[in-house]
Amino acid sequence: MHRPTPPSRHQPDPAVLGALLARHGWRRRGGESGRYSRWTPPDGTGASLLVPVDPALPDSADLLTEALTALERSAAPSARDILIALRLPSDEIHWTREITDPRAPAAAWTAQERLRAGARALLLAGALATHERTGHHGARRRRRAEAALAPLLVGPAPGGRELTVFVPVDPPAGAVAEGGRPLVTALLRALQAARDATDYQRATGRTDAFGAAVEAGVCHELTAALVTLISGSQGLRLAVRWAPAAGAPRGFAARPEPVEFTPGDLPALREAGARYVRDEPPVPVRITATVVHMRRETPGGTGAVRLRVLAGADVTQVRATLSEDDYRIAGHAHLAGLPVTVSGRLESRGGFRRLAGARGVLPVRVDEAERDRLLKSLHEHLDLFEEKAGEGEAETEDGTEESGEQHGTV
Repeated sequence: MHRPTPPSRHQPDPAVLGALLARHGWRRRGGESGRYSRWTPPDGTGASLLVPVDPALPDSADLLTEALTALERSAAPSARDILIALRLPSDEIHWTREITDPRAPAAAWTAQERLRAGARALLLAGALATHERTGHHGARRRRRAEAALAPLLVGPAPGGRELTVFVPVDPPAGAVAEGGRPLVTALLRALQAARDATDYQRATGRTDAFGAAVEAGVCHELTAALVTLISGSQGLRLAVRWAPAAGAPRGFAARPEPVEFTPGDLPALREAGARYVRDEPPVPVRITATVVHMRRETPGGTGAVRLRVLAGADVTQVRATLSEDDYRIAGHAHLAGLPVTVSGRLESRGGFRRLAGARGVLPVRVDEAERDRLLKSLHEHLDLFEEKAGEGEAETEDGTEESGEQHGTV
């Protein structure tokens, strides 16, 4: 006598599976009423799936197992995305970048990398917006924002036209608060606000709406990412699909309208991005940091230093120009393996990586154990800093980067 396979807690809800199949273009072709539905791939070829209607039916577990096995073996491009969404309930963000067919492999690879880089930059802007609404984030809070992207799953981007990112509704334990659904909702609000502000500027010539849009999460980082994605294309389309297992978050439509941008939006977006950098005020800080790089042209006079920030500002490192006395104090602290405190203003134009008006350098006294810990941490990061410096991390006055910094006299 046939014994039905007992339901597994790892098996998906049939209703969720049906919703994902419909989302990805699979077609429902009847089935036995009240027992199961039959689904065929979007192109009409390949094996069909039998999905039970009621998980309490005796053969429901068997049908689900067979359907999942068929999906794993399916040649349909959407099968992989459906399996990912089943195993890890995730909101989906879809990018569609309208470009001509890149025939050469190198052109296809370039288009793919551009799409991935632009998508990551947009996600980073969304993560930053969950923490603070400001026109220009620069290097501030970037470490936490980047950590929020770690649990995300990125689908393939063949040809550089389409990309899907899966954002787990419930990030794993230990993930930062900026990730998960808060990231998706913040990004969607910001994109909608950017679309409205762009329409307003194109219609009136006024930039007022971009000022108000900051409260919705629009910022320099978001406009720069949109410029990257739109440039060289005929248009950009972004769509968000909520995880069927979780439903739509409060305040959002069950199926949000896609947000679209065209090359005609580029002047408004570029102008807004420049405005955000120009209008963001400097931030007065007093930081505790370790000296990782020193340079000056002559044994006397002012000198430039690079500092790894330990406390006082939510950035990884800053550069500063110090007076002769402050430079000498920083040099002694560096040789003794001690951190220093220093006051100044983090300036927007350098992405908040430059400490203007640096003054009041003082070594920080620490006990032996803390000194050893700081030295160990410093040595672990020295190679990384030197590698970045060699790649050209020093900022110019307009916020771009230049290479060629060398060690100088202490």
